[in-house]
Amino acid sequence: MPLYEYACKKCEHRFEILQRIGEGSEGLECPECESHKLEKQFSTFASSSSEGDSGFSTASSGCGTGGFT
Repeated sequence: MPLYEYACKKCEHRFEILQRIGEGSEGLECPECESHKLEKQFSTFASSSSEGDSGFSTASSGCGTGGFT
């Protein structure tokens, strides 16, 4: 089950909950104020890349000689 993030429209508290895909906020309530006025948030997610691909270039970054003389 995916983890979804919600924000309460009344008190602005943010919380996460495990839900089945396609389920909405029906039946959910804010754990802080017990309001049912919730809004599903769009959040980023982490992913891993292939080994050795750190997202950084191995070329000289301007510090030192970078192997060039």
